[in-house]
Parts: sequence; C-alpha cells; structure tokens
Amino acid sequence: MKNKVALITGGSKGIGFGIAEAFLAEGINVAITSRSESAANEAADLLNKNNTTKAQAIGLKADVRNFESQENAVKKVIAHFNQLDVVVANAGLGHYASIEDLSLEQWHETIDTNLTGVFYTIKSTVEALKQSKGYFITISSLAGTNFFANGSAYNASKFGLTGFTQAVMLDLRHHGVKVSTIMPGSVSTYFNNRTPGENDEWKIQIEDIGELAVDLLKMNPRTLPSKIEVRPTMPPKK
Repeated sequence: MKNKVALITGGSKGIGFGIAEAFLAEGINVAITSRSESAANEAADLLNKNNTTKAQAIGLKADVRNFESQENAVKKVIAHFNQLDVVVANAGLGHYASIEDLSLEQWHETIDTNLTGVFYTIKSTVEALKQSKGYFITISSLAGTNFFANGSAYNASKFGLTGFTQAVMLDLRHHGVKVSTIMPGSVSTYFNNRTPGENDEWKIQIEDIGELAVDLLKMNPRTLPSKIEVRPTMPPKK
C-alpha cells in the first residue's frame, strides 16, 4: 500500500485521526480535512511528527456541506499527490433531542453533514477513484440500524448513510471501485465536544477503527466486506 493516497474528511481528531495514523504507518500518504484550517494543519503536523514511514500527511480546510469546498479540496489533493486511491467519508456530528425540541437548524446541520456531505464527497472523488480502482469507505454507526429516543435526526442521517453506501457499492463495483461502510458503536472520541475520559476503557478506541480500515484495504480484491458492525466487547451493564 506504500505510495497510495487517501483523503479523510473530518480527519483532525477522533476516528478520522485514528484512521490517518493507521494509514501513515502503512506508508499511505494522507490528506485530512477540517472546517478549521488551523485544526487541519495542526493535526497534519502531529501526524507527521509521530510517523516513522516516508508517507506524508497534509491538512486542508474543507466543509463537506458545501460541494464547491469539497471539490476544491479534492483538486488540491490530486495536485499535491498526483492521484487518489482511498476516500474515507468520516466527517459527522450529532444533535440529540426529542422531536418536539429538535430545531430546524439542528435537523439540517445533521442531515447536511452526515448524509449530503457524504454524497458531495463521493461525487467529487468518483472519477479519480475509478481511475485508480480505489476504495470508498464511509463511517456510519450502529445508529444506522438501531433507533433510539431523541435520535430522530441522527438516526435518519445514519440509516440513510448505511443505505446510501450500499447502493453506491452496487453502482461502482463493476468499475473496480470497492465501497464499504463501517458502523461503530461507542467510540472514545471528542464527538459532540465531549472529552474522552478515564471511564472510556471499555469503549472502542480510535486506533481500533484505524486497524479495521487498514484490514479492508488489505482484503483480497475478490472479497468485499461491504457493511461492518463493530461494538465494544464488554459494555457496562445497565
């Protein structure tokens, strides 16, 4: 996998950062995006500092909710590395509230980021992936099959993302492009501005998702794990 090039949306922290670390360790060049240019550059600097291979990380400012912004980021990646082999659509957020309290702004931000943002990501990268016979990976959630109270917006976005990814898989498989969705349960991240704490030992760690993404890339080309559910082995008893 050395000298391959990956684009990871929302890669400045959390799951995206963990995948970037794992890719770099395999010699894969990585471009991470964030809505904050400083956050993207700081994360890329940290990735490069800790990396022991010849692969390189770069940071780019991009908002997946804006197609032109996403398209410009993709052009910069290709201009810098001359190719694009792997895309990880990771950027996401969650607003949790009862349907009575959920605001119009929260609904649109959730759907626009978690679902429409992935649509923009594949639309802006599909031709490059067809050329490289590449891999498109989305980060959905167990909330994409399991609904819960106060989760109408988040459930809708992740149910939609799971179905969207499976349909895209069928569209692109005969172009030589692999498509998979990873559906994690509880992960120790900064998601929704929480801080990972000492009580997170039981949760999935970001490096676990990174290892899983690498495993997908190493899978024999004849085999496609198209939908992967991953959950903590031993969550606390309720």
